Amino acid sequence: MHRRNWVALAALALTALSAPAAFAQAKDIKIAHVYSRTGPLEAYGKQTQTGLQMGFEFATGGTMTVNGRKIVLIEKDDQGKPDLGKSLLAASYADDKVDLAIGPTSSGVALAMLPVAEEYKKLLIVEPAVADSITGEKWNKYIFRTGRSSSQDAISNAVTIDQPGTVVATLAQDYAFGRDGVKAFKDAVTKAKIVHEEYLPQTTTDFTAGFQRIVDRLKDQPGRKVIFVIWAGATPPFAKLADMDLKKRFNIEVATGG
Repeated sequence: MHRRNWVALAALALTALSAPAAFAQAKDIKIAHVYSRTGPLEAYGKQTQTGLQMGFEFATGGTMTVNGRKIVLIEKDDQGKPDLGKSLLAASYADDKVDLAIGPTSSGVALAMLPVAEEYKKLLIVEPAVADSITGEKWNKYIFRTGRSSSQDAISNAVTIDQPGTVVATLAQDYAFGRDGVKAFKDAVTKAKIVHEEYLPQTTTDFTAGFQRIVDRLKDQPGRKVIFVIWAGATPPFAKLADMDLKKRFNIEVATGG
């Protein structure tokens, strides 16, 4: 995420805490950051933590204070696990008495956390979890999103793929990020034909069977053939797809986006 986005996120958090009622709750302004410090999405979690810290430092001129109140960031590692993320957020609100929370990294964790924010009637700024349902069917008034959504990804990706005579197979992780991503992509595509959807566990390392199902569905199709991949984390399939030399063998392209 660009620096201006992190500054905007920090500024939003500071604005949310600028009312006198918020200051009355505690001497310090406490903000919980619940994210994947470890786990499959660790790389994204670390980027978020670094950017958030930089954003606060920039927005406060390096003082980490607003209106004379010290900003205290409390970091919690959800490990990419929905149940853990849910319990950590509840503890942040109930025990740490945070004024608001930011996170998480995983869409699956985010969906587990949404009801907690509603229960405690405290703001959760969702960043960078992507699934549409976070601010769609599962949304409540205590949820604010600063990052992109599945639909935004899908619309931009469809521009390059959605052409008459194109057939598409999707490959995605079998949880909210992947399934919402495929749903949004299907909604965005109007000319191309989606002939197969392949969902694999988030931590898959052996893609052999899934790849074979996709190839079997695409190889004899006429026209342009595309595997559209929606994947994030520590076990990306792209190197193994490249090793299969699909373009040369079956005239199958691989596309992704985000």
